[in-house]
Amino acid sequence: MAYSSVDELAYYAQDISFATKGLETEFEFLLTIWMAIDFSNNNFVGEIPITLGELHSLIVLNLSHNCLTGPIPSSLGNLSELESLDLSSNKLHGRIPAELTNLGFLSVLNLSRNDLVGSIPQGKQFDTFTNDSYFGNLGLCGMPLSKSCDNDEGTPVKLDPPEDGDELSWKYSILMGYGCGLVLGLSMGYMVFTTEKPR
Repeated sequence: MAYSSVDELAYYAQDISFATKGLETEFEFLLTIWMAIDFSNNNFVGEIPITLGELHSLIVLNLSHNCLTGPIPSSLGNLSELESLDLSSNKLHGRIPAELTNLGFLSVLNLSRNDLVGSIPQGKQFDTFTNDSYFGNLGLCGMPLSKSCDNDEGTPVKLDPPEDGDELSWKYSILMGYGCGLVLGLSMGYMVFTTEKPR
């Protein structure tokens, strides 16, 4: 917490540093009333600072097209006003934090082209995002991707082709359905023509 010149309290996030082009820049304080941060298309390296989760007024956060590594901080789930989150085209790894499902206003999510793994969190806004939000993360699984997950570990599951016996019983079921429909149809037709009703 810091004291401003007009005797009002202002809140700051402390100790945020970024390195670009070999030069590390440290921000001793960052105002938490920021509404948009766009640090895209730089050469930022290192991990996403946990303290970004203290910027509670943030609506847009864009850190795309950098060289950021490490996991996505779960503290980003505290950004209750966030509407757009773009972390695409970095080198982020690990799982997508389940805390991000707390972002009730999130309408744009782009985590594509990283090295994320595990199951995609479900619920709330996350149920509205498409494959494009996760493109290029070969280790991800679960909805909306076509790759399903093993419930225990959240790892991708390879679906085995049906065995010959399963395929045969499936075809047999369809054949039985068609056969019953054909017999029923012929019986009804016979009854109509023999009773001459309706005329």
